[in-house]
Order: sequence, then structure tokens, then C-alpha cells
Amino acid sequence: MKGPVPYLFFQGNCRDAFEFYAKALGGKILAMMKNSDAPKEHQAQMGPADSVMHACLELPGGGLLMASDSPPEYYRPAQGFAVSVHPASIAEAERVFGALSDGGQVTMPLGQTFWAARFGMCSDRFGTAWMVNCEKDA
Repeated sequence: MKGPVPYLFFQGNCRDAFEFYAKALGGKILAMMKNSDAPKEHQAQMGPADSVMHACLELPGGGLLMASDSPPEYYRPAQGFAVSVHPASIAEAERVFGALSDGGQVTMPLGQTFWAARFGMCSDRFGTAWMVNCEKDA
């Protein structure tokens, strides 16, 4: 079994979020399926045709992040967790944290801690909570 893969839900802006995450995290979008890509008999129950029914982002180091647009009646804002990323260098941690927090909210500024060369927490402009943890400089 592979490790857990975070699956995020959005309110119609999954495509924008994943394009942002690909750039901010240096990842590659592997899948971006719209509801209109589903068989016709399933499209009506899934929401607007241009909504994302499934997205997959490959992160540097082989991790994955998945997501979709939630039908409005099922959407609930995420709480009680954060997606944790682990850049290999201080410079990369600073770049990633700066990108993720741009337009969002910094919960804990990126800085040195007793366990890490750099650690910080933020919520991005899409509402996703992040922890950036660089244990040592490469």
C-alpha cells in the first residue's frame, strides 16, 4: 500500500487551484478531467459540465495531491488538517512558502525551529492549509 494521498474539494475553482499548486510546488498535473468528460448518462448528477470531476498533481519526490470541484450542495470548507510539504533546501522552502501564502493568510511565519531549518504554516488563497517543513538545508 502506498501512503495516504490528500484529496481536496473546491467550489468550482479546482482548475485554478491546481494550476497554482503546480507552479508553486514545482509539480506536474497528471489528470484534469471535467464533468463533461464523463459518460453522458452520469453528467447530470455531477454538476456543471466545466467543473473538475478529478485532478491529480504529481509533486517533486513522487507524492500526489488529488482534488475535484464539489457539487455545491455537498461542499464543506476543510478544517482540522493541513497539507504538509518538505522542500529539500531552505531556498526552496522560502520560495514555496512565499508562493503558497501569496494572497492567503500566514498562520506561522516561516522560520527556524528546534526541529527544522525552516518551518511555517499558512492558508492559501483557495482556503487550503499548508505546513512547509525543511528539516535541513541541502
